[in-house]
Amino acid sequence: MRYWWVNQKQTYQHEVPGGYLWSPKRKSNGHHNPFYEFMREVAPGDVVFSFADGWVKAIGIIGSHGYESPKPLEFGQTGAYWDNIGWRVDVGFVELRGPVRPSEHMALLAPKLPSRYAPLQPNGHGLQSVYLTLLPEVFAATLIDVIGREARIIVQGLRVADSKDSQVGVGLIEWEEHELAKVAADDQVPETTRKAVVLARRGQGLFKSNVQKIESACRLTGVDRQEHLRASHCKPWRDASNVERLDGENGLLLTPDADHLFDRGFLSFDNNGDVLISPVAHRPSFTKMGLDPDRLRNVGTFSEGQRRYLEFHRENVFLQARYKA
Repeated sequence: MRYWWVNQKQTYQHEVPGGYLWSPKRKSNGHHNPFYEFMREVAPGDVVFSFADGWVKAIGIIGSHGYESPKPLEFGQTGAYWDNIGWRVDVGFVELRGPVRPSEHMALLAPKLPSRYAPLQPNGHGLQSVYLTLLPEVFAATLIDVIGREARIIVQGLRVADSKDSQVGVGLIEWEEHELAKVAADDQVPETTRKAVVLARRGQGLFKSNVQKIESACRLTGVDRQEHLRASHCKPWRDASNVERLDGENGLLLTPDADHLFDRGFLSFDNNGDVLISPVAHRPSFTKMGLDPDRLRNVGTFSEGQRRYLEFHRENVFLQARYKA
């Protein structure tokens, strides 16, 4: 279990009642932002403190790993909703009956602030540039003591050891349904192509046939019986154009378990064929699926097109740990 801090001055009214966190993937200039990248590191069972308007107002228990999701409609700017794709994390928030103003307790809290990516200024005021950040355990423990019994009850009472993912996010499901509706309604695309694109969502049909021209077996397990394999998109169907959705180089043949892990970002592949396991992945579950992380080695070379699509997967889907507090 780890502890996180989220500054929600503008989004508290949506995220806390809605039970989620949402951030863009990058800054408006396209550069990486560590406070958005942290969305790729949270794990079920982690604790997050919600800070808004100068107060710690709620405590949440993380219910999912991060996953791609469009900007929530309630954030405003309708019209950018389906095109603005970011990271979403499901959270079970409890609003505090006795919220706490950190600025009144900085004699205790300030010495325990992280030296890097601190969520507060030394005077206890929030930092507008910070969204989500990792807290040192000593800071979190002190903050829990400051809040008191209510915080201890929430953290100890609601946290479930080895917490499982909540439902695969509403935002993700709605996004894919929206994309399906767009395909079905696009009269500019021939009907046969539309049907092929829809089947490609599940790794079947023309897309699978195109992948089979390049791949013959699951890269991870060696299974080569086609009825046991799915054609898995490297650049996910939800992110791709219709051409990319049917491009055989945008695919790998994987068993269903491997397909799930790849699609959710728990594993990926380097361009040289090395298997990459996410730091937030539950390694015992890998082993139970027959995918022992300690035995997953190089899976062989990829085509130039596959390498291009895999770069997208590593950059936009794979759950990485890039920053430390």
